Amino acid sequence: MKQLKWMKQLLILALVFGIFGIAAAQDVVHIVSGVVTKVDDGGKTIAVRTADGTDHVFKYSDKTLVRGYHESSKEAKAGVVDSYFKGKEGSEVVVHYTKVGGDDVASKVADLGKGSQKIAKGVITKVDKSGHRLTVKTEKGTEETFDFGKDAAGDSDRGVVRGWDYTDTKAKEGDKVILHYTESSGKKIVHFFEE
Repeated sequence: MKQLKWMKQLLILALVFGIFGIAAAQDVVHIVSGVVTKVDDGGKTIAVRTADGTDHVFKYSDKTLVRGYHESSKEAKAGVVDSYFKGKEGSEVVVHYTKVGGDDVASKVADLGKGSQKIAKGVITKVDKSGHRLTVKTEKGTEETFDFGKDAAGDSDRGVVRGWDYTDTKAKEGDKVILHYTESSGKKIVHFFEE
């Protein structure tokens, strides 16, 4: 009898941990970079095409934050996706999102502007951990230095990887990398990266 009671308790624990595991997996935040191709304010969706030509459609809500990278105010605004992006198809964005059911739901959209983002592909030749910089030998054969801003991020199986964490612990000389960046004050500022 005691063994049966013990088995029931073990089964209940397994179910509880399984449910929490599923809930935690759905809360994983991912990130993608691309160009806005369409905003459907009636359907509350924003379509983004990545550099490799993949189209992503994200649902948004009044809780979705929007931040313009080149605006004087760095504060994100909630509930303005449709009005903010009206007529701004072609804007380059970085979207943070989670999977909810079968949908990708945007939690934050950072607007980098039209035609501002560039892409560099290459091999890391130097890692400056304290300065959060990478020197990369690009496909063009030149060595260029890229600064990781505090908002720089990449995506992984486990979700968003912060740029500073990447430069501090993971980036190594010889690794291949793809950097999505803008230029400001003579610096190349990374917003999104791919390993």
